[in-house]
Amino acid sequence: PGGGASLRPCSTRVAQEGINKPVIDRIIRVDHAGEYGANRIYAGQMAVLGRSSVGPIIQQMWNQEKDHLKKFSELMVAYRVRPTVLLPFWNVAGFVLGAGSALLGKKGAMACTVAVEESISEHYNNQIRTLIEEDPEKYQELLQVIKQFRDDEQEHHDIGLEHDAEATPAYSVLKTAIQLGCKAAIFLSERI
Repeated sequence: PGGGASLRPCSTRVAQEGINKPVIDRIIRVDHAGEYGANRIYAGQMAVLGRSSVGPIIQQMWNQEKDHLKKFSELMVAYRVRPTVLLPFWNVAGFVLGAGSALLGKKGAMACTVAVEESISEHYNNQIRTLIEEDPEKYQELLQVIKQFRDDEQEHHDIGLEHDAEATPAYSVLKTAIQLGCKAAIFLSERI
């Protein structure tokens, strides 16, 4: 107004020149979907175990997942990536998985956490390799985000092990089933 300075809206977009748009779209779309699903899993676990002795631990992990989801939501806008059309499905499936595993008790919830976080850590490692092969300097910011979130997911995995995940009845069957579901979710969310 009065001072003659022009006001210009700030852009949140990232320069698109030279990036491998299909690769970046796939990475951001699937990571957003994964963090969305993780939020719903922890919401389901908190609905069942929130007032138990393990509630504060689940809440702590959930708070980190909320930060992850917020960052990938920002990256979706910055890189102009559309979300997966499967978000309504992941909304329900994530909550059901979280609540269902929590109904098995603390150990069941932690077994779910171990299975999911191991899958996600492996998935993030694959993305890190892809971005390094593409151009580590060009994708430096995205690499930093993914590495930090991978480390957080590994920490959640370790917390699950520390809280007796492996003592869950039929642990290996449960873990395998959840990880197959994670692989399917990753495959579908990258593409749809």
